Amino acid sequence: MRSDTPTALHEFSATELLAAYARGTLSPVEVTRAIIAHIERWEPHLQATYAFDPEAALTMARASEARWRRGEALALDGVPVMIKENIATRGVPTPLGTAATELVPAEEDAPPAARLREAGAVFLGKTTMPDYGMLSSGLSSFHPLTRNPWDLRKNPGGSSAGAGAGVAAGYGPLHLGTDIGGSVRLPAGWCGIVTLKPSLGRIPIDPPYPARVAGPMTRTVADAALMMGPLSRPDARDHMSLPWQDIAWHDLERDVAGLRIGLLLEAGWGTPVAPEVREAVVAAARAFEAAGAIVEPMAPWCHRGMIEGVDRFWRTRFWVELRKLEPERRERILPFIRAWAEGGAGWSGEDLFEAYSQTLAIRKATVDATQPYDYVLSPTAPMVAFDAELPCPTNDVTRPFDHIAFTLAYNMSEQPAASINAGYTAEGLPIGLQIAGRRFDDLGVLRMARAWERLRPAQRPWPTPPA
Repeated sequence: MRSDTPTALHEFSATELLAAYARGTLSPVEVTRAIIAHIERWEPHLQATYAFDPEAALTMARASEARWRRGEALALDGVPVMIKENIATRGVPTPLGTAATELVPAEEDAPPAARLREAGAVFLGKTTMPDYGMLSSGLSSFHPLTRNPWDLRKNPGGSSAGAGAGVAAGYGPLHLGTDIGGSVRLPAGWCGIVTLKPSLGRIPIDPPYPARVAGPMTRTVADAALMMGPLSRPDARDHMSLPWQDIAWHDLERDVAGLRIGLLLEAGWGTPVAPEVREAVVAAARAFEAAGAIVEPMAPWCHRGMIEGVDRFWRTRFWVELRKLEPERRERILPFIRAWAEGGAGWSGEDLFEAYSQTLAIRKATVDATQPYDYVLSPTAPMVAFDAELPCPTNDVTRPFDHIAFTLAYNMSEQPAASINAGYTAEGLPIGLQIAGRRFDDLGVLRMARAWERLRPAQRPWPTPPA
């Protein structure tokens, strides 16, 4: 059974750390030192970090400690954070997970990193990802293979691979990832943590792109909500961002009685849902029903032709970019990714129009299907964590997205969706529960995740470093 009381500094949530700093019972420097030491115990096994910089982190922690002493503490002052490496941080190269990138230090923080820095967070470093974020895996041509702390033989998922592994292993309470088809939710599900893929534009990001968002990755819903305050602040660099709203992110408690909840157990395409995953999601639905919610089964609204269109469009988009690279650099890219992108060569304009149109077809179908419900429950992924060395669960370049059938739809529709642990397999691997809401109802999705946090069975202890 997981204890609600931290026994080591790396187990403290961000909300607990801020309360302890305010009381003067903990300091940012001692916490940062403890988490650095904890990362150093884990990292030879996980390989989840990039540009891990203890000295820079301690410098930031000392500055934070001084602000606390002066009574000038900021929103996240002294809380350790790690940032996915494709989110630029000033002075650090952004390799995008691939050996093909020429390493040049970033001139400025990308919007999400800038908001965390302005809030006083302590930057421990960056976390790993696969080549260009195009895999749900910890496999990369640039980074060492990242593994899952629940079972080092398994994959943490991706593309926010290091973040998912790092949260579960205790690499600080706050992590930041990105998601264009499931890239914060899939590692969250496979690593047993909490994440929110917000509505498109809720968190400004640079460069912006349709369906691409940044999202918090944490151990608790309260910590994810805590991050949303600073992260959702405006930034003009994102021309797709939403108008800023003063949302009460801390107001997480709600009564689920009377809510109409859809239960989706078949996505309409992709890998069939494993029995243990289905059982865990059904058990969650029954718990909401017992708490007074009205739960109704849903029929799938997507089909194989839709994802084939999205796949074709994404392959071609990526192939166009790869063609700009010198052949020697292109050869450095993970072979699976190169082979996938080459499938985008030679399509006609008419073909690509039809392919892109499927993104809009998914958007409409998803909005139409989910509109009658307050929230929709589903598996985050149809299976649990797969072998660490694989690029994706199918290991098939012709069907690389069969595991994202439940997550992709909400990127296309721009709706918020959280992943939170639903339970465990007999072997002890986490199972992800996805909770999706209507567009702009990011706080409502977090409230539903918080309700499940209260309803669900006791959680297992977090993994510990091998002896």
